[in-house]
Amino acid sequence: MAKSKVYFTKILEPQSLVELYNKLEIKLPGKVAVKLHSGEEGNQNYLKPEFVKDIIEYVNGTVVECNTAYPGKRNTTKKHEKLMEKHGWSKHFNVDILDSKEELILYNENGKIIKKNIVGKNIEKYNSMLVLSHFKGHPMGGFGGALKNMSIGLASSKGKKYIHTGGKEKSTYLDLFSADHDSFLMAMGDACKTITDYYKDKIVYINAMVNMSVDCDCCAKAKEPCMQDIGILASTDPVALDQACIDLVYNSDDKGRDELVKRIESKNGLLTIDAAEKQGVGSKEYDLINID
Repeated sequence: MAKSKVYFTKILEPQSLVELYNKLEIKLPGKVAVKLHSGEEGNQNYLKPEFVKDIIEYVNGTVVECNTAYPGKRNTTKKHEKLMEKHGWSKHFNVDILDSKEELILYNENGKIIKKNIVGKNIEKYNSMLVLSHFKGHPMGGFGGALKNMSIGLASSKGKKYIHTGGKEKSTYLDLFSADHDSFLMAMGDACKTITDYYKDKIVYINAMVNMSVDCDCCAKAKEPCMQDIGILASTDPVALDQACIDLVYNSDDKGRDELVKRIESKNGLLTIDAAEKQGVGSKEYDLINID
């Protein structure tokens, strides 16, 4: 079986995202959803609208998000939309909070931990999707990349709790921190499978390895980046894409590399990649193709 192709550039310019997208030789059809992280209020590391503007306009995309399962400025549609305006997303793009009104259940009968994924119903409005992710650390998942952005990121507020708790039907905010941790990581792999089944070959992925803190964009008070920026990567395989980013971190001689690796390993973050691969979401075997 041929290895998945992952395209890579060290050139951190808005146009680089367009160039990488074109290397995939896929034109996303119809109405395109662009799933990204809007950034919690107070967070300084999230990808800014100006950086991703070229690629979103190129695919004529709508920026989509879902509400959070924890207190903050994004846990209700009204607050989330207000923050989208404050962070400049609404200024530059059409935006859509996918779970603003209703939810949709996507099924994965072969899921290891969960057999369903509860997402925002507005996902039905889109024919294809660009998963545009900021690769960095994460206080619970170890790291955040394409797999987390398409699993937890596309889940509704209720769906986020469902994944975090490994399938608990009724849960509270506090349950997110007391659930079995490995079940949470594997449940993300199960959820990813429902998204790839839903969009099939009409979904592509771009990861930006910039502003790499050990903390996520969901943290209002995130730590400053611990590593120098590495580059931007794109693929039609989210497993290969996240694995390539992990390998670039592990193989780096950056003095801050150990801090990020410690965060990833302390949370057993690589289990999410393994779980997604076992679900058939993609492959960890890839060829890294430098386009510089």
